[in-house]
Amino acid sequence: MADAAAARRIAVSLPQVSDRSTEASVVLRVAGKLFAWSWPERAQPKGPRVPRLDVLAVLCPIEAKETILEAEPDKFFTTAHYNGYPTVLLRLDAVDEAELGSILTSAWLCAAPKALAEQFRPA
Repeated sequence: MADAAAARRIAVSLPQVSDRSTEASVVLRVAGKLFAWSWPERAQPKGPRVPRLDVLAVLCPIEAKETILEAEPDKFFTTAHYNGYPTVLLRLDAVDEAELGSILTSAWLCAAPKALAEQFRPA
C-alpha cells in the first residue's frame, strides 16, 4: 500500500522534479508543470476544496483516460471537474510502491518537456 510520502519519494527520483508539497497536500512538478497533486475534494456542495493525501490526481494521455478508468475502477476514478482533462484520480491505498512508480513515471512523461522525456526513455 502506497501513501503520500512514497509518492513524494518516488517522484523526486525522476529528473527535474520539484516537490512543492506541504503537510496538507502533495504538489509535484516537472519543468514547472504539474504532473501529480493531492485531489482537492469538495466535501460539501459549494464548500471549500480540501486536499486529500490518500488520493492523487495524475496526468495521463487523454486518449487513454477512459481505458484506464474502465480497466481498474478500484484504483482509478474521476469527477466531473476533470471531464475533458488528461487527469485521473488514484487511490493510493490501492497500489503498491512499484506500481505507484510506474504511474508517476507515466504522469511525469505527460508533463516533461519533449527533449527531457526523450533522454529519460529507455532506448
